[in-house]
Amino acid sequence: MVCGLLAAAGVASALYMRAEGHHVTGMNNQIVWGLPHVFAVFLIVAASGALNVASIASVFGRALYKPLARLSALLAVALLIGGLWNLVLDLGRPGHILAAVLYPNFRSIFAWNIYLYTGFLVIVGFYLWFMMERRLNPHTHTVGVLAFLWRLVLTTGTGSIFGFLAARSAYDSAVLAPLFILTSFAFGLAIFVLVLMGGFKALARPVGARLVARLRSLLAVFVAAVLYFVAVYHLTNLYMAGHRGVESFMLVTGGIFPWLFWGGQVFVGGIVPLLLLLRPVPDGDGAILRRTLGFAAVAVVAGGLAQMYVLIIGGQSYPLQMFPGLIVKSSFYDGVVHNYVPHWPETVLALSGVAVVGLIVLIALRLLPFLPESLADDVVSVHGARAQAASAEGAAAGARP
Repeated sequence: MVCGLLAAAGVASALYMRAEGHHVTGMNNQIVWGLPHVFAVFLIVAASGALNVASIASVFGRALYKPLARLSALLAVALLIGGLWNLVLDLGRPGHILAAVLYPNFRSIFAWNIYLYTGFLVIVGFYLWFMMERRLNPHTHTVGVLAFLWRLVLTTGTGSIFGFLAARSAYDSAVLAPLFILTSFAFGLAIFVLVLMGGFKALARPVGARLVARLRSLLAVFVAAVLYFVAVYHLTNLYMAGHRGVESFMLVTGGIFPWLFWGGQVFVGGIVPLLLLLRPVPDGDGAILRRTLGFAAVAVVAGGLAQMYVLIIGGQSYPLQMFPGLIVKSSFYDGVVHNYVPHWPETVLALSGVAVVGLIVLIALRLLPFLPESLADDVVSVHGARAQAASAEGAAAGARP
């Protein structure tokens, strides 16, 4: 009910902004990507990472994760639809998206991403079909490999949207493509963990300590990798003289952005999850494992939103460097730091994308068996042993003359 009402409110906000104009938002001629784009990019990046568990099961043959593969693929589709919901409704006139499809400009990374997004939905849709139809199960690995490769390209394309914008000092970096891939792993897995634990708690189904411990370790690796690449990104910019101004703005002098970077992205989204995930748990206490994993996942999501806000809004707030090394003065905001405060229409629209994700997941879980009956340690162990035996039997059969 709540998700449906919030999604409807998002449509109403989009229609209101279209009728009144974008002056009712906090956006302006300098900051053209506002809060809806922050949520849209976050959800699209997370969609790629949400497919991690399915890829680990199908592509890399880890039987422990196989019972979760359906939920992983479902969440990937839902997150991408939620992100595109925000993206399309924030354009002002969503119908113009057809012009980009019918008259594509393949010199633009934006045009390429349209096909990457739709292709991802189609491929993951087939992936789900192959997982749920027993007769097609033998071909799941092939489709899983295609989905795995496609999502890497998709996230690279999303990161390249910013990396190719050389006019913006904060965006002009090839490091953004691999950084987006790693952030997708962390964001997607964190959201997957929250949906999994919330669903099993609502249905009173058991989740064993063995699976939770694996998810903790996996999320810790992704969070540490993100922190490392964030450091590489900023150190690379500091090394280049032309980017030292924007680095000073982002990290020290930029008002709210240094607070969001150090307090939100680094501390809440990086250090806190690592402390929770790497904390030794006495005797493998399942309750403590689940609690720390849940808190860590929430922290990763909060830090991820802060990261996208700093990158997207902060990158536009810093003035354009029209002629590096020279002072430019005019009446059109040259050299001026731009302010942005999101207003209620765009805030409602941004949150409606999350509501759409929740609506899709709740309806799908109600209609189809995306969640296993149990993830207790004994059930997971038996499932893994059966999968390994079946794999060994298949390999032996293939080796016979």
